[in-house]
Amino acid sequence: MKRWSHAILPTLLLLLTACGEPADRILRMGLASAPLNLDPRYTVDATAERINRLLYQRLIEFDARSMPTPGIADWQRLTSRHYRIRLNARAGPFMHGRRVDADDVIATYRYVLDPDKVSPRRTTLTLIESISKVDALTVDFHLSRTDPLFPAYLTLDILPADLLAKSHDFARLPVGSGPFVLHAWPEPGKLLLQRRNDRQLIELLEVKNPTVRVLKLLRGEIDLLQNDLSPELIGYLASKSSIELQRRFGSNYTYIGFNLQDPHTGDPRVRRAIAHAIDRQAIIDRVMAGAARRAEALFPPEHWLGSGQLTAHGYDPATARRLLSEAGFGAGNPLRLVYKTSSDPYRIRLATIIQSQLKAVGIEVDLRSYDWGTLFGDIKAGNFQLYSLSWVGLRTPDSFRYIFASDSLPPMGANRGRYANSLVDDLLRRAEAAGALPKQAVLYQRIQQQLHEDLPYVSLWYEGQVSAQGERVRGYRLMADGNYDGLAQVSLYQTEEPQDARSAVAH
Repeated sequence: MKRWSHAILPTLLLLLTACGEPADRILRMGLASAPLNLDPRYTVDATAERINRLLYQRLIEFDARSMPTPGIADWQRLTSRHYRIRLNARAGPFMHGRRVDADDVIATYRYVLDPDKVSPRRTTLTLIESISKVDALTVDFHLSRTDPLFPAYLTLDILPADLLAKSHDFARLPVGSGPFVLHAWPEPGKLLLQRRNDRQLIELLEVKNPTVRVLKLLRGEIDLLQNDLSPELIGYLASKSSIELQRRFGSNYTYIGFNLQDPHTGDPRVRRAIAHAIDRQAIIDRVMAGAARRAEALFPPEHWLGSGQLTAHGYDPATARRLLSEAGFGAGNPLRLVYKTSSDPYRIRLATIIQSQLKAVGIEVDLRSYDWGTLFGDIKAGNFQLYSLSWVGLRTPDSFRYIFASDSLPPMGANRGRYANSLVDDLLRRAEAAGALPKQAVLYQRIQQQLHEDLPYVSLWYEGQVSAQGERVRGYRLMADGNYDGLAQVSLYQTEEPQDARSAVAH
């Protein structure tokens, strides 16, 4: 008979205490997709990343310009290759009772740095040469090279060292020190989180169809929605006096990705033709109701690396046709491509419009939609010609290495299109070796320029953020990157039970 791990007992106790929790005291949030797993060493989907932000703490956070600021640790740069990290008062206890300490930091980073563990987080941390313990709250990081941005890379969710040593199943039973604990996960599309400071329960429910999510919000079956809604549904909710909408500019980057090993999408003339065939502004204005900004690069203008120097690939059907002709396609010989997207109706609609715009210049597109797991599996495996997705929460320039370095292939990296450019690889090495931030910034701008010319991605837009909440919800704050941090402060407005109902129960 299996013995229960001590780490699992707190979760079981929480489940037992929840049995009698009244349903009207649970805040319910509708999600377009459920997390695939909750092990922060291996998560790559946006939903899991957002949930893990609630379950775990990180050494470093970011300000509005995406510059590093202290999270649960402060840092000192002792030399150009020696950083000292000291845990501060914000470092909370893990759910199994022990406060985060230096051993946890060391164990987390050493696990991810171990090449045998095949963590996708390792790619951006390979400059760490060694990690050593100074005292119970202090850790020294020694680097193989100078990098003034090193603190910005210290964003791993910190896991408890004792459970790492026992090969604990963090994918299904996360144990963190964040503001929430996982209360229950009874089925793949349903999670129950509990806020640690007041025991407020928050249920995360997967409802794939956006119309059904809206109807459930209006019926009071869920209390809160965020993003993944068409403009028509947003407009419909705006007309309802019982619903409060929040909107703000967003930083999530939406793009079309290409397989550069494919004989068609590997041709730069084809990629440039596609870039000129898409009328991004018309889609933003007429379909998205202005709820996005055109993008030319990974980072938005407000980011410290945001670039206003890139010449836009403007809507130019004539140029698109000319480029296709140069590539050997035209009347009687149309270019035929398979375009993969998610099964979300709004994403299908956007993809259908892009399909129509590409057809207008002579590209016949076979549009295929898939559930999230199948789509993401195909993309990671390189099983595509072109696809559309969004990057969520990009903060640091190490994203360029993770996404575009020639050796950053899945599962260790996210170069899913197999892009390879020796100049970009060299610029990445030079930027990483630069000892001063201004010099790094110049080199990263050159990388952005080269990517803009090569077009491994066609940039589409930075999508805006929107949330919709029912009358019971108070204090939810919408974040620019779409994370769920607002759940740490949200509350429910409790109405008193009518007198006749109380009397009926009493009798």
